[in-house]
Amino acid sequence: MTSHFAVLENEGLLHIAGPDALTFLQGQTTCDTRKVDPGHALPGAYCTPKGRMVCDFLLVQLGAEHYGLRMRGDVIAPAAAAFGKYIMFSKADLDAARKDWQVAACWGQGVKTVLAASGFAVPSARYESASGDGYTLVQVDDLGEQIEIYINSQAQPGHIKTLQQALDAGSAEQWQALQIEAGIGRVEGPTSGEFLPQMLNYDITGHVSFNKGCYTGQEIVARLHYRGKAKRRLYLAQLHNSAPLPAGTDLFTPASEQSGGTVVNSAPTAAGCICLVSATEAAIAGGLRTGENESQLVLGTLPYALNDA
Repeated sequence: MTSHFAVLENEGLLHIAGPDALTFLQGQTTCDTRKVDPGHALPGAYCTPKGRMVCDFLLVQLGAEHYGLRMRGDVIAPAAAAFGKYIMFSKADLDAARKDWQVAACWGQGVKTVLAASGFAVPSARYESASGDGYTLVQVDDLGEQIEIYINSQAQPGHIKTLQQALDAGSAEQWQALQIEAGIGRVEGPTSGEFLPQMLNYDITGHVSFNKGCYTGQEIVARLHYRGKAKRRLYLAQLHNSAPLPAGTDLFTPASEQSGGTVVNSAPTAAGCICLVSATEAAIAGGLRTGENESQLVLGTLPYALNDA
């Protein structure tokens, strides 16, 4: 299998720096930031007081007292605004405008061998990170075939050229399809503030810690975990002969005029598109469609089990 490289133009970093950065994030986000250090990244989310997610992120240390929250570019502004309401009380600063760091990815069998031969330090397990001069790598799968790369292209402009020469050109859409297949749902601009973490299976994928203590929205998220059942869950699906569906697209069943699901993410494939949808069990059983007399989504198999299925 050929290894590929692509700059992810639709992803960005919300930077946070200062001695209180992790302490601040510990009190605001769903993940246990005590587990983050130069060798370990962590997925998480930031919720409103009502438990609805403003953004998801991958938290990674980029330098001394300097961290990046990798998220979709179109949610950086609302995330920064939400965090900004509280960070004034901490010895930490947010920066949503930095353009010197770029988000990229490489993937394929043997990709870590190619990276090592090109002079990059490489991580050895899922969500482990490795850094060097002007870059940080995070492994985001179990097999070591999918790596996210954060590059300070201003300080080290040669890193991207090195990767482009060592790896075949890929696309952000190919990378997104891999993440969709892995069942990792992402909050995009149109869905910011819409989903509880359980609606994207974040209680299963490691985005939520249920023993870390309080954070914004924690009461709602914990109550659903311990005393309830999510009305919607995340499912993998395909739609043949179709362009990708925009995030936030409503989905329906033939038996109801009310929406039974929502498109979370979608990416093109050779046969049409692959997508993640957040939907009710009844809607999944009834067959989701994009509208009346439209093609039905074909349900796929997630690489993990739904705990309450």
